[in-house]
Amino acid sequence: MVGIVIVSHSNKLAEGVKELASQMAADVPMVAAGGTGDGRLGTDVEKIIGAVNEVYSEDGVVILFDLGSAFMNSEMAKECLDESMQEKVEIVDTALVEGAVAAAVQSSINGSLEEVKQAVAQMSLGKMP
Repeated sequence: MVGIVIVSHSNKLAEGVKELASQMAADVPMVAAGGTGDGRLGTDVEKIIGAVNEVYSEDGVVILFDLGSAFMNSEMAKECLDESMQEKVEIVDTALVEGAVAAAVQSSINGSLEEVKQAVAQMSLGKMP
């Protein structure tokens, strides 16, 4: 099952998105990586790496993010992974809530990494997957 990492500048926001998406697909491995390590607003590369490691499987991981610097830190986190893991981690630009729900539902029906990415892309276009 494809894992999902939700990166937000706010821990509360990341946890809320995770909670909502989990209501649609409770069995999907999903981690919120919000805020900094010391509890402030912002994002943390180490927190993102830890989240990826927590949900990683051979099926892959999708990272969803809220703002530009969260994308930048997600990219840095991905670069810190070993090469075999990097190939199975995708950072996807989407509306965070809708994208997380679409990713969770597609992952819950054992969608491949590519199918999860496509479902998120369809949701971003306002279409149901």
